[in-house]
Amino acid sequence: MGHRLSKIYTRTGDSGTTGLGDGSRVAKDDLRIAALGDVDELNAIIGVLRAQITASQMTNKADWDKSLSLVQHWLFDLGGEVCIPNYNLLEPVCIEFLEKEIDRMNEDLPMLKEFILPSGSLTCSYAHQARAVCRRAERSLLSVQTRDQNIQTMALQLLNRLSDWLFVASRALQRAEGGQEVLWQKNINEII
Repeated sequence: MGHRLSKIYTRTGDSGTTGLGDGSRVAKDDLRIAALGDVDELNAIIGVLRAQITASQMTNKADWDKSLSLVQHWLFDLGGEVCIPNYNLLEPVCIEFLEKEIDRMNEDLPMLKEFILPSGSLTCSYAHQARAVCRRAERSLLSVQTRDQNIQTMALQLLNRLSDWLFVASRALQRAEGGQEVLWQKNINEII
């Protein structure tokens, strides 16, 4: 494979526009660029989550790393689809994998009786943060689809399923690290 980036700065964006993968130029605040930025931010926080898991004492961190590596590659593919209108890279296997993983992780988790606060261990908290960023990316991508109608349905499904996966992963990670979930308490003001 040849060099993809021979020069990092091009000065072509100095006027407030940026190039899409098909060669067209759009404003840097275009909905498509905002969605691309949200997907990129999601991929970055997934990278932080991977680093935190790698640094942890969990016994199954290689399994987590493999799953998160797949997710990062799929998010990069999604970025390609957003960057190049009407271009399809995602395949159904990504949705199937996430659904199977959700079901597998859920088997060992207790039923929820209350909402969970996005807290707990640092690893668990990064998973919650990734989930929140994932939901934002999903909303951004929906805005692009509503306006342009050239975003593949599977792209939205990936983000929707990934946010579910991240929620269940946050619960599983908390248990893997021996911690307890922090539950929302109704009428918390009565404790004060």
